[in-house]
Amino acid sequence: MRIARFTTGEDPMYGIVQEKDGRDMVYALTGDPLYTEIRPTGTVLPLEDVRLLAPVIPRSKVVCVGKNYAAHAAEMGGEVPTEPLFFLKPNTAVIGPSDPVILPAYSQEVSLEAELAVVIKRMAKDIDPEQAEQVVLGYTCANDITARDSQRTENQWFRAKAFDTSCPLGPWIETDLDPSALRIGSRIDDETVQDGTTADMVRSVAQLLSDISRVTTLLPGDVVLTGTPAGVRTVEAGSSVTVAVEGIGELTNPIVRR
Repeated sequence: MRIARFTTGEDPMYGIVQEKDGRDMVYALTGDPLYTEIRPTGTVLPLEDVRLLAPVIPRSKVVCVGKNYAAHAAEMGGEVPTEPLFFLKPNTAVIGPSDPVILPAYSQEVSLEAELAVVIKRMAKDIDPEQAEQVVLGYTCANDITARDSQRTENQWFRAKAFDTSCPLGPWIETDLDPSALRIGSRIDDETVQDGTTADMVRSVAQLLSDISRVTTLLPGDVVLTGTPAGVRTVEAGSSVTVAVEGIGELTNPIVRR
């Protein structure tokens, strides 16, 4: 099931995206699938007639995982850490499909990172990997936009990772998905820059959720970014970046500088 958050110019609402007669349609819902009961409203709209928004705005946090693909760790000049490397993005970093990524004024080297994102549906604390599936609502595409020059010059990554618009999510949440071996990649305009598979993750989704839950409580609506494959590339103003994850779809955002 594909759960989308969208607007037609009115207040945001949720819907289920389904194909009908060869055309993707959005079946509007009342409520919020993370917090309240949902019911069909009876409104059905062509997907192209709505504006898709970030499928979730975390009320708590976005937890990100660094160097979870060995080839990416190597291209960054390091090795996979013995302990998983975690950092946070605030919910103000989250944007949706087609929203602009605004390059921060303090950085001249901003790069993309295609990632599989996990959306949490219920509280998780000190869970085992075998319990991870029970706390997952579904999966979406993410782009961990990074100010690489800031990342190199600071021991902590707040300026590098947490700036506004640095966490595009979308286009929707796919609830029926096995995350263990999905093709994942990215493009800048029409050029492929990343082409990998989640099978190359050092730590699986289940292991990551278990590890994170032993550090901090995961809450409904939290999002976990699971790392990026090799091939990260600098993005320039005026370009368009796309993240594609097999079984989910594509997330595209323009890059601007103000």
